[in-house]
Amino acid sequence: MVHLDWHADRGTFPELRLVERRPDAGADGIDLEAVRAYRLGRIRAEMRKRDIAACFLFDAVNIRYATGARNMQVFSSRNPARYLFVALDDPVIMFEFTGCMHLAQNLATIDDVRPAITASYVAAGPAIEAREKTWAAEADSLLREHCSDAGRVGIERVNAGVAAVLAGYGWNLVDAQEPVERARAIKNALEIECVKASLRATERAMAALRSAIRPGITENELWSVMHQGIIAQGGDYVETRLLSSGVRTNPWFQECGNRVIGENELIALDTDVVGVYGYYSDFSRTFHSGPGKPSDVQRTLYRTAHEQVHHNMGVIHPGMSFREYSEQAWTIPDTYAANRYYLSAHGVGMTGEYPYLYHRADYAEAGY
Repeated sequence: MVHLDWHADRGTFPELRLVERRPDAGADGIDLEAVRAYRLGRIRAEMRKRDIAACFLFDAVNIRYATGARNMQVFSSRNPARYLFVALDDPVIMFEFTGCMHLAQNLATIDDVRPAITASYVAAGPAIEAREKTWAAEADSLLREHCSDAGRVGIERVNAGVAAVLAGYGWNLVDAQEPVERARAIKNALEIECVKASLRATERAMAALRSAIRPGITENELWSVMHQGIIAQGGDYVETRLLSSGVRTNPWFQECGNRVIGENELIALDTDVVGVYGYYSDFSRTFHSGPGKPSDVQRTLYRTAHEQVHHNMGVIHPGMSFREYSEQAWTIPDTYAANRYYLSAHGVGMTGEYPYLYHRADYAEAGY
């Protein structure tokens, strides 16, 4: 449990007092080894449906989903410096960043840990073409050892040169995103407990942010309160900077900045937290800065948003199609239609994920 207290009189960030320190394994009574085993099984089940003999995963979130291995997720989003080989039957091999092999050695989901070959221009410079050939040769050797020549090979988020050289060995390369996204879409009861734990932690950090709101604080200062609370509780990072105030709340997607929050303004934010256990905690909130009461216009905006969320919560149910949800979802008034959010709802797991559910007005063009 973490207590977060904002010292408004001193204008300082929260002091974090850890009441109880718990190890990652077994915290909140969740069997994390069972969670990891389930997720790896989900990926292999989706691979089997598509006759995919093996996958090379570069997306750091997908690597964590498959194995529980966490290392520099933000850094890895643009550097192909660690990747995972998942054969349909066996083995699972983690190719880890230089000097980091020890991080994945105690995970039951991983059979072997090896040093990664970083096939990027940053790492190889003018020797990038030779590096790509070295990477592909090792991958080809691995595939021939563990896979049938007839099987398809899933690959994701790798530079074009690597994919081209590997395809030259005769492998039928397919996008690994489909089987992984469909695997992630179905959660078991233990994963739901991880989601709940992440939400609880984010709600505590959000409470600290709310108590810190006052005219005169900047958007950046306010946003940092929530971020600090997330990290202190074992969360990973915040994917976006979606906190804005006053006239900057519309249109949306204006990142928080140095704007000073004024009196009696609305502050709107979207958490976008990759939180405890790596699970996404994604919800939006709107607060009033005080010291006065919200205006009639502000109350109308809040009431309208509340109506949309609760209407959509009321219509969604198991078994309905994406199109049926879109047709039954709340109708956005013309006044707000031009600046509508691009989705009505989306999947959530270890990040935002499949599926995207589009508004009725956008379904013909974007829906599936």
